[in-house]
Amino acid sequence: MKALNYFLSTLVLALVLSVQAKAQEQIAVPLSNPGEPGSLHAGIVRGSISVTGYDGTEVLINYDGQPRDNEREVTKDGLRRISNNSIGFQVSEDDNEVEISGASPLQSLKLDISVPRNFSLFLSTVNGGELLVENVSGEMELSNVNGDVVLRNVGGSAMVNTVNGDIEATIQDAAPNQPMAFSNLNGDIDITLPADVKMSAKMKSEWGEVFTDFDMDISHTNNKGVKSSTQGGAFKISINNWIYGTINGGGPEYLFKSMRGDIYIRKQ
Repeated sequence: MKALNYFLSTLVLALVLSVQAKAQEQIAVPLSNPGEPGSLHAGIVRGSISVTGYDGTEVLINYDGQPRDNEREVTKDGLRRISNNSIGFQVSEDDNEVEISGASPLQSLKLDISVPRNFSLFLSTVNGGELLVENVSGEMELSNVNGDVVLRNVGGSAMVNTVNGDIEATIQDAAPNQPMAFSNLNGDIDITLPADVKMSAKMKSEWGEVFTDFDMDISHTNNKGVKSSTQGGAFKISINNWIYGTINGGGPEYLFKSMRGDIYIRKQ
């Protein structure tokens, strides 16, 4: 009977859930292995994603959205457009790996998701909203093109990138021996880390400053920042103004890079 139940559960969860709605609704996604680590994969073009860890055994997806505004009533051929006012995306689960996909780039989607605390997150947004993660501990890869990325009370490791937006993170428990990276083009980077974190920092801001209240051993080593090459008989040398430093004796590399923004590395 147990084997039959597992087979039926796997069969049901392997099916893709098609979702269409006009108002905020919730999907409860049961996990194949409740209580064990899992992962969430979600990427949308327009809208925001918020993920919060909780003491539960399911992934709860609250969603709301709007289709593209009907700004063009008539096409160039004189045909009137009939809009699809539903919100559509797909959810699948397999062996504790939950994936949200299939959202139309023409709709703006708001996802508020609750996951067990020991979940890894692979999230991306492009336009229209913030990417927020709270109370989750795991591997995180987060990307937002036009918007902020905010992490609160998280643990594990993080790779975070934005183009136009700030990055703010409070990491309560950093995974040992795991590198991290925080980078953007336009916006500040503000990272708070445990006082006992061991790391080797690689820092750079083209048109900003770097600040820290850690007791960091700084090394402005020109040898690491100078590169030379010879090509076609021409000699070329470039100087990259990276700042290197270690905290608590050093450890895995933490990269902090901004083009037009300040970098803050704070101690809890």
